Amino acid sequence: MSEPKALTPTPAGDTYKGWLFKWTNYIKGYQRRWFVLSNGLLSYYRTQAEMGHTCRGTINLATANIAVEDSCNFVISNGGAQTYHLKASSEVERQRWITALELAKAKAVRNQAESDDSGDECPTSPPTSGQGGGARNSNSEVQSTLRTLGSKVEDLSTCNDLIAKHGSALQRSLSELEGVRLGGDTDGKIRQVTERATLFRITSNAMINACRDFLSLAQAHSKRWQKALHSERDQRIRLEETLEQLAKQHNHLERAFRGATVLPLSQSNPALDSKSSGSVKGDASDEDDENEFFDAMEDPAGFITVPADPKYHRRSGSNVSGLSTETGIDDQSLCDEQSLGSNPESPQSLEVEPVRKRRTKIPDKPNYSLNLWSIMKNCIGKELSKIPMPVNFNEPISMLQRLSEDLEYYELLDKAAKCQSSLEQLCYVAAFTVSSYSTTVHRTGKPFNPLLGETYELDRLRESGYRSLCEQVSHHPPAAAHHAISERGWTLRQEISLASKFRGKYLSIMPLGSIQCMFEKSNNHYSWKKVTTTVHNIIVGKLWIDQSGEIDVVNHQTGDRCHLKFAPYSYFSRDVARKVTGVVADKEGKAHYVLSGTWDEKMEFSRVMQSNKGENGTEGKQKTVYQTLKAKELWKKNPLPEGAETMYYFSSLALTLNEPEEGVAPTDSRRRPDQQLMEAGRWDEANAEKQRLEEKQRSVRREREREAQQAANLPEEGAEGVEVAEDGEKEGGGRGKEVQEGLYPSLSPSFQGVHFPVLI
Repeated sequence: MSEPKALTPTPAGDTYKGWLFKWTNYIKGYQRRWFVLSNGLLSYYRTQAEMGHTCRGTINLATANIAVEDSCNFVISNGGAQTYHLKASSEVERQRWITALELAKAKAVRNQAESDDSGDECPTSPPTSGQGGGARNSNSEVQSTLRTLGSKVEDLSTCNDLIAKHGSALQRSLSELEGVRLGGDTDGKIRQVTERATLFRITSNAMINACRDFLSLAQAHSKRWQKALHSERDQRIRLEETLEQLAKQHNHLERAFRGATVLPLSQSNPALDSKSSGSVKGDASDEDDENEFFDAMEDPAGFITVPADPKYHRRSGSNVSGLSTETGIDDQSLCDEQSLGSNPESPQSLEVEPVRKRRTKIPDKPNYSLNLWSIMKNCIGKELSKIPMPVNFNEPISMLQRLSEDLEYYELLDKAAKCQSSLEQLCYVAAFTVSSYSTTVHRTGKPFNPLLGETYELDRLRESGYRSLCEQVSHHPPAAAHHAISERGWTLRQEISLASKFRGKYLSIMPLGSIQCMFEKSNNHYSWKKVTTTVHNIIVGKLWIDQSGEIDVVNHQTGDRCHLKFAPYSYFSRDVARKVTGVVADKEGKAHYVLSGTWDEKMEFSRVMQSNKGENGTEGKQKTVYQTLKAKELWKKNPLPEGAETMYYFSSLALTLNEPEEGVAPTDSRRRPDQQLMEAGRWDEANAEKQRLEEKQRSVRREREREAQQAANLPEEGAEGVEVAEDGEKEGGGRGKEVQEGLYPSLSPSFQGVHFPVLI
């Protein structure tokens, strides 16, 4: 069957269209598809009529590789996720597509770099009236012209490379033609020389056209450039002078403020009072460094932040109380962070005994290869906790220890306990909820499923002032209870169960249950839930983890609420990856703080001075515009230990979770033999021990169910206690007979006589 003839592709401005043959599979082979190259994206359709409604696929050329296979075939790939094997009807047509694709890729890479650079820029200070509009228009025109000329220069560079390439090929063909004798090879060589000469002519014409466009643009904008350049120089000089004056005023105000806070009001400097009580006009320009603003950002959370009005700037004066009363609130933190370490009543200041030195390394992870698909192909749609998994996909800690890792940034709760404002306390609690996900960004290993009744105790009273206890309280569905209490005035508890589904390409883990946090001093009681965790590239590619969803942190004492949104990762989004945004509002719904950051790096908060409804967003929803002060850092992730990539990407806290401790319960996770063997690098023995424990728990569970069935057949007067036990088994998974009889103290440190069923 002959292939249909492909039409010659036609350029239309920055768009390139035409027919190509795309490899589909070994049954259908190459199929003709309509390809459209526009704005750095190559899309294809079955027919031209589909362009209005159905796109079969799109690849971004900014990250793509273009490779030529033979005279008519070429391949476009973006690193493994997408690969197009394409074929043109002739070598000339293929070269036209290659030239267009290379030019489009160069433009896409340049535009992406410009967008990244422009995203980091922020305006210095608002322009003076009467000149701001003209300066902005002039600046945008200059930037547009520079981008256009830069694009043409890139076209010239690309065409120059192509001319050199095709010129060399043409020269080789001519040299070969001179040495060929008259005969059968002559026609083929002449045809080859003709095709390469055609390619050289096409590339040369493209070079000539690009040079003509560049020359015409340069001549048209030469005078405008000179005028804009002089204007920018004058504006820069004015801005430098203004900044110098502001810097001097800032230093003066800072000295005045420090003097006012040290001396009593009656002993303050009279000269300083006379200066600070000057004209009202000076108040608008006397800005403190604390009142810098950040510019508006693209936010998918339904709100936009912009600089606050200058009337909200902090005013100068010798009266310290007037500093906060004029603005209504000071954006400085109300929490006394220094008192956390300097308070004479704190446990750290009274500590006399040396703090135990914790370990900083564990054995390196062995490099064992295992085919994941051979295990997971029969488990699509099943509950993860019911899938038997070897330790090759685990990390040497249990789920209870992962829950204890939520306390890695306990300092946030310590700071929250010191806050006088419930709204600011809510900001620190919200940052604590986000920080619990920072350890998961590289942790693709699955923690061990805890055995029913397994516990984990984390005692950090000496080092950090808190103590934590976790216990697996249910078998199916799996559920754990976690309780932590601190000497610094807070208590944390959570009841978490996991629901998970394997979807083929990705794995979704949905935590159920709630987390509670109480503060003794203020009696504030907060609660929230966790977001969904998704593990991508289960079958093919490198595993990576994403967190997505929404969290409402609620203060049940005051009615305050913080709404956090974890934006899911999108390949085509220009926004920062792993972004988290949030708004802290009181019980009437009035916003007081805006939170922003990423769940794997840091979180910041800024004070809201005014809010109003803005323009409709992309989805037709009206976005709220918040005028805010300068953002302050709430939380920042601690760096990973040295060599973390060979130690399961464990944090400093995670490295100590399996460290042997004296006085822990026989059911503690540190005593699990399969977990200890895996940490030591003896994976084969760990797999065998894991299977032994699982089979032991299955037999115990079957025995318990048999006893429960026999008890159900007892006379009516003895059945009441059995029914209670059965209800506990059905509703919460049940602890079983061995827990009720207190058999845990008789367990050996190696779990040889373990009685509680494994989660499988």
